[in-house]
Amino acid sequence: MEGDFSVASDTTVLVTVTGPDRPGVTSVLLAALSRHDVSLLDVEQVVIRGRLTLGVLVSCPRDPEALQESVEDAMATVGMHADVAVGGDRAARPAPSTHAVVVLGSPVTARSFSKLARELARQGANIDSIRGVADYPVTGLELMVTAPATTAEADAALRTGLAETAAELDLDVAVERAGLARRAKRLIVFDVDSTLVQGEVIEMLAARAGKEDEVRAVTEAAMRGEIDFTESLHQRVAVLAGLDESVIDEVGASIALTPGARTTIRTLRRLGFHCGVVSGGFRQVIAGLAEELELDFVEANTLEVVDGKLTGRVIGDVVDRAAKAVALRKFAAQAGVPMEQTVAVGDGANDIDMLNAAGLGVAFNAKPALREVADAALSHPFLDAVLFILGVTREEVEAADAADGLVRRVRL
Repeated sequence: MEGDFSVASDTTVLVTVTGPDRPGVTSVLLAALSRHDVSLLDVEQVVIRGRLTLGVLVSCPRDPEALQESVEDAMATVGMHADVAVGGDRAARPAPSTHAVVVLGSPVTARSFSKLARELARQGANIDSIRGVADYPVTGLELMVTAPATTAEADAALRTGLAETAAELDLDVAVERAGLARRAKRLIVFDVDSTLVQGEVIEMLAARAGKEDEVRAVTEAAMRGEIDFTESLHQRVAVLAGLDESVIDEVGASIALTPGARTTIRTLRRLGFHCGVVSGGFRQVIAGLAEELELDFVEANTLEVVDGKLTGRVIGDVVDRAAKAVALRKFAAQAGVPMEQTVAVGDGANDIDMLNAAGLGVAFNAKPALREVADAALSHPFLDAVLFILGVTREEVEAADAADGLVRRVRL
């Protein structure tokens, strides 16, 4: 019985240490605490701009006032302030957050962030923690949130409410379920035109035939979902009839990657991702790019060439909206990755099925038809923002690049 009494009589003490971050602060604090035979219940630490906040919750078996004096004296020796709160309930560790909300902007103002926080509160969601995930090329903040419900309907309401608020504020927001599933993504596929690369390859080819404006109008209608993609492809490819086969290599050499594309794929490969492209464009044009980026999968249309000339036709089945989703499932099966661990990134209506099939669908500078069904929508022209949605921080990216001698920030 005496043992039970001693446990019950332990006093909970919360020690909060603040001041300039420096080596040795934690060891000095724990040395002071160890002299009082305390048991650690919880520890949290954050450093912002060189300022440290360290919280330690302990169970003190005797004389908490002596512990308070000992801690305050010890922390003063390293120039830190200690606030000691004696008593209170021995609260259990909180349950894991239900959702991760990533906010991206350039900039993210206090006013805009407060409106997002207000929308979370309106839906009964509590912000458990906030951390910065990026300061370049956009500002990124990751909020771990606990929502009152986790049904599909509640998730949709949370995502819609935050997306509508973010759109009014010129911010991007992504909402995902928190937990192991978020960190288990292992395969990513990108659309090519206006996603992985800048511009539309078919328009670049059409420019060689003097039909760029005509083809662009059809492309835009197809991306908005106003024209069946397969029919639009046949219309656009037909204008290429008679062009010399050499235009394929010329256009392939002129393709410009979207800013952040190399960083994104390089980083994801470091994390063990399988990376691929699923394109309504043309295999011959993107083959060199796929090899350069060391992509694992490529699905695209094949231009027909006869006697060194384009015929204005494609060979085989067209990679259309439905075929893109089929390709994603095929890649996942080949890699042995469950569909919930896949990510798809695209910009047009023909990417809808692919994004719906993926565990996480990301609309990148997308048309409204795609934004409406995507899990996350990015409106800034930097593909590496996809990394921040996945929980990768800019610091982690640059630390890995620094190890390979690749650190370089381009002036925006």
